[in-house]
Amino acid sequence: MSKTFKALLLQESGGKVTASTETLDDARLPAGDVTVAVSHSTLNYKDGLILNGLGRLVRNYPHVPGIDFAGTVESSESAAFAPGDKVVLTGWRVGEVQWGGYAQRARVKADWLVPLPSNISPARAMVIGTAGFTAMMSVIALEAHGLVPTGGDVAITGAAGGVGSVATAILAKLGYRVVASTGRAETHDYLKKLGAAEIIDRGVLAAPSGKPLDAERWAGAVDSVGGATLTSLLAQMKYRGTVAACGLAGGNELKTTVIPFLLRGVKLIGIDSVMCPMTERRQIWRRLSEDLPLDRLDDMTNTVALGDLPRLAGEILKGGVRGRIVVDVNR
Repeated sequence: MSKTFKALLLQESGGKVTASTETLDDARLPAGDVTVAVSHSTLNYKDGLILNGLGRLVRNYPHVPGIDFAGTVESSESAAFAPGDKVVLTGWRVGEVQWGGYAQRARVKADWLVPLPSNISPARAMVIGTAGFTAMMSVIALEAHGLVPTGGDVAITGAAGGVGSVATAILAKLGYRVVASTGRAETHDYLKKLGAAEIIDRGVLAAPSGKPLDAERWAGAVDSVGGATLTSLLAQMKYRGTVAACGLAGGNELKTTVIPFLLRGVKLIGIDSVMCPMTERRQIWRRLSEDLPLDRLDDMTNTVALGDLPRLAGEILKGGVRGRIVVDVNR
């Protein structure tokens, strides 16, 4: 007898995408060698685009979105996983080209799954999610290019968002002096609890001076905003400072010169978490289990149901979501 599961299903008609919570049959699940009983997913900026039918990220409807999920292996045709294993998935274009995590059940390739570290529950894994994974990936990249706690201030843009919140907490725990950039005054106390030593208004960075170089300020930066903000950061980097660019909430154009790279040896590193190799994924989750202060996750978490996502999708695109939205798919 076939099983059924609850899912958020997207339909497209006349160029308009609509979402509804539906009960679906297991036979509709995509091909894969591991079936996961999903307990939690999360809401990322990319999810907001998909839920609003933007960016042509989804080409085939009906579609179950959700670019990451965590849960328990229900059945497996792979020797790598057995029923009962706790697993997490981020990336691999799940939730875009293949059905994703906004459902009680998902079927994927075993090669896409990472065993959860023993000290991270599925719910907390989704507080981390793609955003936290990207933040840790950015920190590791900065470290690999010479960033050390004694080097000077580290800027975090979009600091009250998912990537920024986790990056702030990680870097503060590691001993860095974090300067958080945000345009929302109501998030200042929140960011200070996460470990930010100083907060600057995002408008300071969103208005480049027009000069190829400004006074040296930042030893490193995690930038999820892009656009004019990234232009400002590059001009203000210290000698041999590094920017990890991991988002474009403020725009995808970059107007700058080669002067910061030639005269200060500044480094601009692109962060792509979607197709990150598995060896690196396991290292990133290990570092998250060690270097992210898990006791602070509650301060950045709001748990919602599948039916709340269409409303919240618009808010995350406008920068109106603080911290992390965790989706309990069984609510």
